Amino acid sequence: MAAKATSLAGRRESLGDSSIMANILLIDPSAVAQLAMRGMLQRGHHRLAMVGSADEAWDFVERVVKVDLVFSELIIEGGGLSLAHRFKDDSFRKLLPFVFYSGNADRMAVKSALEMRVQNFLIKPYHEELIYAEIAKATVNPWRARHFEEEKSFCKLMGFPAAGLHKMLEELRVALDVQRAGLEQSAAEQAEQAFREHLSALSAQAEAAGAWGVVECLGGLEELAVQGSWPQLTARLEVVAFAGRIIFHHLNPAVIPEEFQAATAVEAGQSTSSRALWFNAVAERRCPVVTVPQLHSALDALTGCPVVDSAAAAFQMSAIGDPTGIGPLMDVVERDPGLAAQMLIAANQTRSPSDESAGRIDDPQLAVGLLGKVRLVAQARGLVTIPESQLLVSTQFDWPKFWTYQNGVARLARQVCRYMEFHELESIAYTAGLLHDLGKLLFARLQPVGFQAVLEYARLEGVPLREAERKFIGCTTIDLATYWAEKRGLPRPFVNVIRWIETPRQATEDIDLVAVVSLARDFCRHNHVGSCGDPPRTHLPAIVESEEWRVLRDRVFPGFNLRKFELQAHADCHEAKLSLQGSLKSYAMAY
Repeated sequence: MAAKATSLAGRRESLGDSSIMANILLIDPSAVAQLAMRGMLQRGHHRLAMVGSADEAWDFVERVVKVDLVFSELIIEGGGLSLAHRFKDDSFRKLLPFVFYSGNADRMAVKSALEMRVQNFLIKPYHEELIYAEIAKATVNPWRARHFEEEKSFCKLMGFPAAGLHKMLEELRVALDVQRAGLEQSAAEQAEQAFREHLSALSAQAEAAGAWGVVECLGGLEELAVQGSWPQLTARLEVVAFAGRIIFHHLNPAVIPEEFQAATAVEAGQSTSSRALWFNAVAERRCPVVTVPQLHSALDALTGCPVVDSAAAAFQMSAIGDPTGIGPLMDVVERDPGLAAQMLIAANQTRSPSDESAGRIDDPQLAVGLLGKVRLVAQARGLVTIPESQLLVSTQFDWPKFWTYQNGVARLARQVCRYMEFHELESIAYTAGLLHDLGKLLFARLQPVGFQAVLEYARLEGVPLREAERKFIGCTTIDLATYWAEKRGLPRPFVNVIRWIETPRQATEDIDLVAVVSLARDFCRHNHVGSCGDPPRTHLPAIVESEEWRVLRDRVFPGFNLRKFELQAHADCHEAKLSLQGSLKSYAMAY
């Protein structure tokens, strides 16, 4: 008997193809945990389904089959350990990768889980890199494929084409469905010989097709029949139907179960009148729809910087739960623009007048450390949030794409400083890159339907986003962010970057920093690192023609090689795209 290995379809599902999405099942009754996991997985283009109990999880896998990895809280209705035991006792599901992710670090629970050979046992709060690493381990050799012979080598060994193997597997799937009634009747009558005859025919068919998982499953049923364990056998006959579903998905790797299909449009909470107000405004000559003073008044009423709900949930898990330290909080804040801005504002507001002489805090991680546990909990409970669904505008713009763009600009800004030897600006350039486009979050919070209408108008008309913003609201989101940042006391360098990001030569302060972030932004746009909402442009000016290069060209060291710098920056953009989706770090950590 040849060794079992991944099929060709299984290899296509592996991490080697960065476009493949994994189907993840989360078992956790906490709405906060579900939001946090959803936000992290969507950035990696993975699909997520969520249930709250052990029985729901078992039924979900039974029905859907195409689950690539299970993340489970330890303490769930029905028991996380009991569910893991149930999976491991099943002939098919014993290979399904299972990861515990819990706030309960009880040694005995960890020991019991690892003795069952679950894939891992991790401690909350969620860590994005660890989540992606577990996905990489689960998908590099998919569990469903391990129930079948590797296609290419098996066909070569047996001397028939791939199409012939597919036909044999499909015939086996049909036979399992047809013979199921006979198996149930024989089991009900406790007719051992008839039952074993049905199994023998199916097992021979499965072995000929290299479906070793099916062979093992049928062998387990025969063993129960020989032992005369008819009640137990009858209870397990459902596995025959499950075997048929396994074969179906093995033969049809492109099929996505509807439970994992993402919505393509979300209009929850949007009234018909509100959409008509914004989306019909141009045709009805009612632009601008709101005035700048109205927007300023609404900004003044905000109690904090808007944060997308999934990012807020990740922060709340770390702050309100019982993390081992503030490291997870620092990591979450450093990668989210809304949280970074809010922590900077909060930390600077808590300082005494005597502290001001040392300058304002401009490092979000330092801000987290200075706020302390009590204030961080208060911040977590008082966050101003935006439902992630409100940022789902089109296939060209959603929250994961915008998050990738903002983080990409932050990373490239830091890299530009290193290339140009502006070492003193590296840290602040990263944060400035993260915060430079805060205006979109502010606008989306104040006018969610308006935000969508503006982006759709820019996309359909092919005009720059700032032109569409001026038409609908009489100003730009840059203007909104500048007003808000000044009023809330965001450190001055960040205000200057926000204000002058599109016109760096006009900057009256922090001109080098503004130019660096503007250059990083151009690189990210050129290389499609996420999306800022602007329609793609057919002509992109060369870096030497840009305003920011005219600022920086006289500030770089003698002998600076612009061509080499551009090539490296483009390579860094490509790496940033993969890394921000989890494709680089998770693959490395999986091995």
